[in-house]
Amino acid sequence: MQIKSVIKDRLALIARVLSSIETRFNGRVGLILISPWLIGLIIFKFLPILASLVLSFTDFHLLNPHQVQFVGLKNYQSILNDGNVGDVFLKTTKLALVIIPLQTLVSIAIAALLSSRRLWKRDILRTLFFLPSIIPAFSATLMWQGFVSPSTGWLNRIFLNPFGLASWNIFSSRGASQPLMMFSSLWTIGPGMLIMMGAMQGISPEVYESALMDGAGRMVRFFKITMPLITPAIFFSLVLNLTAVFGGAILLDRGNTFSIDLSSYDAYVNFQLFNMFNLGYASSLAWVFFIFVMIVVLVLFRTSKSWVYFPDREN
Repeated sequence: MQIKSVIKDRLALIARVLSSIETRFNGRVGLILISPWLIGLIIFKFLPILASLVLSFTDFHLLNPHQVQFVGLKNYQSILNDGNVGDVFLKTTKLALVIIPLQTLVSIAIAALLSSRRLWKRDILRTLFFLPSIIPAFSATLMWQGFVSPSTGWLNRIFLNPFGLASWNIFSSRGASQPLMMFSSLWTIGPGMLIMMGAMQGISPEVYESALMDGAGRMVRFFKITMPLITPAIFFSLVLNLTAVFGGAILLDRGNTFSIDLSSYDAYVNFQLFNMFNLGYASSLAWVFFIFVMIVVLVLFRTSKSWVYFPDREN
């Protein structure tokens, strides 16, 4: 019996050693396979971010790189005295407060529609609803600007002019750039729509059947069952939309002349960098906004405990 026990212990030890060797080998193979991504992350992401932080404490000017000097917090102090910063910051924040909820609500509505079993040609319709998100947001904005143009746009020429309703074109005024931006931002909801649709399809049909047997109507089932159960997807979509909007993926207007009435915070950073060539000041502007976005994201995570349904926390 003792010999069998010794042999069993030795075999178990050998198995653990072999398992450890295999684990280390698989780990090294995994590192080798992801090494191109890691190298790209370090060279093209981490190092530029770190360099921008260092440059934010200098007066680096692109046309005079040899005259760079360390100025400490001077760039950050200048932000407090720059009136344009407050204007573009408020404009970007107000636009985000409209675009983010709008994108989230429309994503939920379309996902609910495309998840219906009664919908004809669901797969084709899902593809058609997702396709516009492939078009860059700025290109979609230019396309819509051409569509609503009061002189050459199809909106006036085909729909409004024949009925004498040209004055109803609310997108023809100078101040219509933000409503148009909000409308064109709906073209980027494809990924969010898929996230919501995946969450809805992950809900067990038995839950709906039980609610139906208890007499719950369609709207009751949607707001009392579907919405609470997809709150993790809503939370994830909110974070994605927030970082996309604040990061300039939607509000970007590069190529246009900077205007305090029309441009966003991202455009002001772009203006300071490529028009004024103030790399140090542009870096400080970017870091201030980055800190603001991170604070908003942290607040979302802290408040998620009170409105996001996490099944694993029930245990």
